[in-house]
Amino acid sequence: MGIQVLFSFAIYALINAFTPGPGNILALNTMTNYGWKKGKPLFMGIFIGYFFVQTLCAVFVFGLKNLINPVMSILKYAGVIYILWLAYQIAISKPHNKTAGKPPSFWNGFILQIVNVKIFLFGITSLTGYVISYYSSFGMLLFFEMIIAIIGTIATLSWILFGGLFQETYFKHFRIINMILALLLLQCAVALL
Repeated sequence: MGIQVLFSFAIYALINAFTPGPGNILALNTMTNYGWKKGKPLFMGIFIGYFFVQTLCAVFVFGLKNLINPVMSILKYAGVIYILWLAYQIAISKPHNKTAGKPPSFWNGFILQIVNVKIFLFGITSLTGYVISYYSSFGMLLFFEMIIAIIGTIATLSWILFGGLFQETYFKHFRIINMILALLLLQCAVALL
């Protein structure tokens, strides 16, 4: 793999990971509502889910090429339904008192990633567009998917950081911010269809 292809892969990965998606938006919203400590289980679910999904992408691209399209079709519609549900939940949510309310769980974050078609497409497109022409071993495919998962985790951490930095602003303008976040999620769902 030449330096130019590697550079293109890195740019593609960074842009995909840092743009708004269901995981990043939910992480931001959870941080502003619950803070790091109560949101940590959800964040861990998102991170571990990211690595799990990218491992699945490596497996699909390596040996199960015929299953990619049917699985992606199922995940696409499951993802749209889940994202619409998240958008609704964010749109109607109010800031939570740090001591009240049940924060999202590990499984909320993990399941979000399992139905997050954006990261499936991200992983599969990265491998088929940049890597498979140069490497075909499962080890190398998995290596590049783990790079993607690390970049995705760093991107989500940055959204969490912004949620913490803008927490006070969020509490003052939560209706407007929630509507913007819900509309961004709605746009994610529409883009999948």
